[in-house]
Amino acid sequence: MSNPAANSIPSKARAVIVGGGVSGCSVAYHLAKLGWTDIVLLERKQLTCGTTWHAAGLIGQLRGSQNMTRLAKYSADLYVKLEEETGVATGMRQVGSITVALTEERKHEIYRQATVARAFDVDVREISPSEVKEMYPHLNVSDVVGAVHLPLDGQCDPANIAMALAKGARQRGAKIIEGVKVTGVQRKDGRVTGVSWTQGGDQGTIETDIVINCAGMWAREFGAMSGVTVPLHACEHFYLVTEAIPGLSRLPVLRVPDECAYYKEDAGKMMLGAFEPKAKPWGMEGIREDFCFDQLPEDFAHFEPILEMGVNRMPMLATAGIHTFFNGPESFTPDDRYYLGEAPELKGYWVAAGYNSIGIVSSGGAGMALAQWINDGEAPFDLWEVDIRRAQPFQKNRSYLKERVSETLGLLYADHFPYRQMATSRGVRRSPIHEHLKARGAVFGEVAGWERANWFARPDQEREYRYSWKRQNWFGNNRDEHLAVRNHVGLFDMTSFGKIRIEGRDALSFLQRLCANDLDVAPGRIVYTQMLNNRGGIESDLTISRLSETAFLAVVPGATLQRDLAWLRKHLVDEFVVITDVTAAESVLCLMGPKSRDLIQRVSPNDFSNENNPFGTFQEVEIGFGLARAHRVTYVGELGWEIYVSTDQAAHVFEAIEEAGAELGLKLCGLHTLDSCRIEKAYRHFGHDITDEDHVLEAGLGFSVKTGKGDFIGRDAVLRKKEAGLSRRLVQFRLTDPEPLLFHNEAIVRDGKIVGTITSGNYGHHLGGAVGLGYVPAKGESEADMLSSSYEIEIAGERFKAEASLKPMYDPKSERVRI
Repeated sequence: MSNPAANSIPSKARAVIVGGGVSGCSVAYHLAKLGWTDIVLLERKQLTCGTTWHAAGLIGQLRGSQNMTRLAKYSADLYVKLEEETGVATGMRQVGSITVALTEERKHEIYRQATVARAFDVDVREISPSEVKEMYPHLNVSDVVGAVHLPLDGQCDPANIAMALAKGARQRGAKIIEGVKVTGVQRKDGRVTGVSWTQGGDQGTIETDIVINCAGMWAREFGAMSGVTVPLHACEHFYLVTEAIPGLSRLPVLRVPDECAYYKEDAGKMMLGAFEPKAKPWGMEGIREDFCFDQLPEDFAHFEPILEMGVNRMPMLATAGIHTFFNGPESFTPDDRYYLGEAPELKGYWVAAGYNSIGIVSSGGAGMALAQWINDGEAPFDLWEVDIRRAQPFQKNRSYLKERVSETLGLLYADHFPYRQMATSRGVRRSPIHEHLKARGAVFGEVAGWERANWFARPDQEREYRYSWKRQNWFGNNRDEHLAVRNHVGLFDMTSFGKIRIEGRDALSFLQRLCANDLDVAPGRIVYTQMLNNRGGIESDLTISRLSETAFLAVVPGATLQRDLAWLRKHLVDEFVVITDVTAAESVLCLMGPKSRDLIQRVSPNDFSNENNPFGTFQEVEIGFGLARAHRVTYVGELGWEIYVSTDQAAHVFEAIEEAGAELGLKLCGLHTLDSCRIEKAYRHFGHDITDEDHVLEAGLGFSVKTGKGDFIGRDAVLRKKEAGLSRRLVQFRLTDPEPLLFHNEAIVRDGKIVGTITSGNYGHHLGGAVGLGYVPAKGESEADMLSSSYEIEIAGERFKAEASLKPMYDPKSERVRI
């Protein structure tokens, strides 16, 4: 006999959401709010039965960046209003939050975060240990050195938040059906066409061209069924709830990150939860079919060290009985950031999953942003931090994930030092000269799985990071490498660059449509360009070399390769063009500095003169016994070449250059030096200084936009902006005090008022101070007006004078790159 509930499952929908936790319910609510009534949410068991039901429900608005804070703030505001709108009690109480520091380094970190909060208009105050004691009398503050208070933070009932979102979605016409398992996603010609389901003995298909994977800890396996990469893995997450404690009144949420702990008062009981340094991954063999509102086995020994610190921190816990000791699964990702957006492998397949224990505070904003993105066809603002296109295909490897998430859970409350490197799942992608560099003192960092030399240790120096908010142990090494590039010659291994061949009869017309600069150049020329969206925002920052009449090589940052491939493939309509990822085929050795021509001429018989090989051109060359292409470009602002050599010959070419460079003082340099040199030259960094939210003209990159070449994506937005004038500009700053450091997100203060944040920063060893870039409002202002103001940069509550410039402070006319 057929199941009557199955008859209510429609045969067609505009969108199907898979998963009924807070994430799926939020996406349903926000799509419905945009007028999408024809949507269906399918939940395999019951709403909230995966992770949502046992989440702690902390609502902290402050996150690590402007847009993540924007999303968290949106969630907090939404949850306050939701009860009134839907009649479902959300338990949302704005009790505020306090974060305390037990070390000077942590105090500096939380004070930096307070500066960020002010810049993003979040209510925040630095408070003393005695003020903490007044607000939280049960706390032992004997070793507290500082704290911050956010009065509008709060706590909520996670399951009820999800239920309220579900009710709000239903009120607007969305269909939410429990007890339906999705068995697969139908597809044709690279896009979603439907969703197959089973319920009891019934099965069927919903015809749709949009599916949204909100399957939480099942998201990786569900994605794999459609060839979609969603790298996440569940971990055990522990907390305990005490018996009722007499006289316990309403308290702020308390975080003690130095003890990996958070505290929440709820109905006269105290909850203590933890993000311990080494977590326990769970579900390696898959998650059993009947999992629903399940707990995991207790492991009190694992939690005991946290509880011991808790009893010292909150002495009343010593006499409080334990009502519940809870262990439940939460999903974590390799970089502690969730996934949002359209999967690059399949058109119409969207993802909102992997919330790393901040799903309640994130889902409101994430659901809003994803719904807007699906509705408009482009992200409402820069979401690169959480974009699914940052995931690398290899990261779905289960051994990699199991090891990595044992670390990422703990990193939520670890010190968020600049340049901090992951310790687990390392060594996956290596350059052919990796062992050569290791033997010469390289200390490696990792990006997109690539091991990259970040700095080179001296023979008598330890080869590891000593993290700090002040000068770290490699600061002097960076200075030596930096000055070698400025005054002599340095070599960087940039094999991690993403390399994409675009070839075929229509390759030129295709690239002309996607790129803002003019690609109709002679073979042998290199063009620096951006790919823009319809708003004039920057989707990709790259160089394109014309190899022949019908073949081009695009070179992109290693971290954005999947994003750039997806953007190219998405816009390929009916042109005769083949797009191939050739990253692994070639290594890139960058020879940079005023003596680079002397050196390259010692290892090659080719002509590297300005006449034969001017800036922005490449040629095939002989080096040692090998063949390579020498590209005359730079990201450090000096004369130099990027040498592209097939991976099988890379070690030989490196050895030839190293041997010849000994007489010229050749220095091996790391990625920290690449960055410190480029910031002096005010070269932009994608994801920080330029994003899909930043207009190409306001980013100061108008020189690489050629509106006269004909139509291209974003051209109209460029012409409109030219006519209307710039509303903000990217400015370079240098601190006049040589001591403080800039990293990212410090506040820009203009004539006493915070007007923006530093988008990226590093130390300018040639300029003699920390250097940063950041946007400053400029509506109707001339350059002279902007530069006549007085500027300071606020770091952890302290303000430092800064020089400002709209031209690069180092070699403003770029004479050094053309010598």
